[in-house]
Amino acid sequence: MKIVIMTNNDLVYEKYKDEYDVELYDNSSILELLEKVRPLIHKGHELLTHPLSTSVKPNETLFKSVVITKTCGKLDQNSLMILENSIQTCVKFSKIKYHLEYTDQIIKDFKLLDFTSLTSALDNISVTVGNF
Repeated sequence: MKIVIMTNNDLVYEKYKDEYDVELYDNSSILELLEKVRPLIHKGHELLTHPLSTSVKPNETLFKSVVITKTCGKLDQNSLMILENSIQTCVKFSKIKYHLEYTDQIIKDFKLLDFTSLTSALDNISVTVGNF
């Protein structure tokens, strides 16, 4: 199974760009990233990772990576439902504003958290569905 990684995290892009199809949406928010995933789910791509897979709320981090199938088929209702619920969660949490200034170190930490979560997910996808 071939995969596509959609991310707004340049650390993920740099690490995996030669191994997988990686689409980098630099300077996109998590909500904007999920809105870019939506039309692909409608076309029949399936989610292989949950868009809000960590316990970090979408308004508490800046980076997210989502894995979908490269090929598409029939619309997967489960993928669509998960994505739509994730988008609604992002909208809900976007109303909660934190007045924090993110230092370079905090930004690096956010990137590393997303990267680590994605790496773990890729290992699980490989075990579950075989080599991709």
